[in-house]
Amino acid sequence: MGWRAILSLSACAVTVSAVPTFNKDIAPILYENCATCHRPGQVAPFSLLSYEDAVKRAQLIASVTASRYMPPWKAEPGPFHFLNERRLTEEQIGLIHDWAEQGAPEGDAADKTTPPSFPEGWEAGDPDRIFTMPSKFTVPADGPDQFRCFVIPMNLDRDTFVKAFEFHPGNRRVVHHAVLFMDTGGVSRKLAGESGSYSCFAGPGFVPLGILGGWAPGSSPEVQREGLSIPVRKGTALVLQLHYHPDGKPETDQSSMGLTFGGPPKTGLGLVWVNSRGINIAPGDSHYLVKTGVTLPQDVEVLGLTPHAHYLGKDMKVDAVLPDGTVESLIRIKDWDFNWQGQYRYAEPVKLPKGTRVELEYRYDNSSDNPRNPANPPVRVRFGEQTTDEMGLVFLAVALAPGANYKAFQQGLILEYVDKFLEQGENIADIPPEIPPAERAGLLMAETLFDKDHDGKLDAEERKALIDFLRARMR
Repeated sequence: MGWRAILSLSACAVTVSAVPTFNKDIAPILYENCATCHRPGQVAPFSLLSYEDAVKRAQLIASVTASRYMPPWKAEPGPFHFLNERRLTEEQIGLIHDWAEQGAPEGDAADKTTPPSFPEGWEAGDPDRIFTMPSKFTVPADGPDQFRCFVIPMNLDRDTFVKAFEFHPGNRRVVHHAVLFMDTGGVSRKLAGESGSYSCFAGPGFVPLGILGGWAPGSSPEVQREGLSIPVRKGTALVLQLHYHPDGKPETDQSSMGLTFGGPPKTGLGLVWVNSRGINIAPGDSHYLVKTGVTLPQDVEVLGLTPHAHYLGKDMKVDAVLPDGTVESLIRIKDWDFNWQGQYRYAEPVKLPKGTRVELEYRYDNSSDNPRNPANPPVRVRFGEQTTDEMGLVFLAVALAPGANYKAFQQGLILEYVDKFLEQGENIADIPPEIPPAERAGLLMAETLFDKDHDGKLDAEERKALIDFLRARMR
C-alpha cells in the first residue's frame, strides 16, 4: 500500500473517531440540562431519556439548542453564577450539531450513560406542613394560557419561620410555573370569594408581605442558607399563583407545597423593589426605554432577584452601581419572554455596600414586528397589571448584616420611593402600593404640614423640606 493511501486511511480514521455519539457525548448533556422536563409525566411534550427518544428529534434538538430557545435559561453569562443554571456552552451546542449532521449515531454500548433518577417524594426531606389547593382546578384543552391565584389559609396560631419551601405540581403536563405569596391583609380572600381562587395575570392583585418561593420546571427546593429563615406572621394566608398551559386535552390540577420550619433568622431578610410606574408606550415604538433605580440605605447581601415585565418586554438589565462608581451586572436578559420568567437565586450571595444604587434598564417593543404583542394593530400601552398593560420591575431578596436595624432599612427604602414619586409631581395620596398603609397615613399628615402654599401638592422646595425632615427623624 502506498503512502498516499495510508495517509488517506489515517484521515478517515480521525474523522470517524471525531464523530460525536449519543452514548458518549450527547446523553450527558441531555440528562443534565433537559431531562427534568423531558421525561414521562412532565410538562415537556416528549421524553429525551433514551436514544430512541432523541434520535428521531436530532435535527430539532440541534436547531433549538443552536438558537438557545432550549434549554429555557434567559440570563446571560455574568460575573455572578446562579443556582441550577441550564446554559449550554458553545462546545456542547457544537457537539449536538455535529451529532445530528453525522446521522445521530448511538455509539458504543460501553460508553452508555445511566439515565438520571428522580425522587418521587419530597426532595428536601419530609416537610413539617403540607398545604394543598382546596379543590381541583380544570384546565381546558386549548385556548390562552391561564394565570390563577389560589388562597390557602395557613391557620397559624403564632408567628413562625420557614426554612425550606418545596412545590409539587399536581399535573406537570399543564403547570408552567408557580409563585407563592403571603397575604396578611385579607385582600386575597375578598378577591377569591367563595370559590377560593381568582384570575391574576401579573401580580397577585395586592401588595404581598413577601414571597415564600417559586417553581418552574427544573427547579429544586428552596432551602434557606444557614442562619436564615423567612418570618411568617400569625394569620397569614398563602396565595399560590399558577401559570397553566393547555396541552390539547382537558386536564385537572391540584398542586401542593411543603414547608419546613426553623428558628428565627440571625439577620433580617428584606425585599427591595425597583419599579417604574410611568410606562407609556406609543403604538409602533419598538425601542421604548424605562430607567429607574433605588439607593440601598444599608449594607446587604443579595440572595436572588426576580425581574418582571409583560409581553412587550424584550431586553432588560439590572446593575449595581457601587459608591466608588464601579458597575457590576446583577442580571442581563437579552430576549425576555414572559412565558419563561422566574426567580434567579445566586450560587453565592452578592455583597453590596450602603450607598449602592440598583439600576433597572428595560426596553420594550410595541410594534407589529413583535410576535408576542397582544394587540394587532398595536395600541398605546401604559403601566398596569392586566394582560394588555405593561410593567417594569425587579425585586431583590436581601439579607442584612448581623445586628442591622431592619426597621431603619425599611424606612430608608420608603424614603427612596417617596422622594422619587414626589419628584414626578405626584401627590402622596396617589403613592404606589409599595408603601405600607401605616407609613402612608403618616406621610399624608406630613404632606399637609409641608404644603406651605396650600395648593394640594408639593413643589420642589416643599418636597425637599419634607424629605429632609423625614430623614432627620429616621436617624
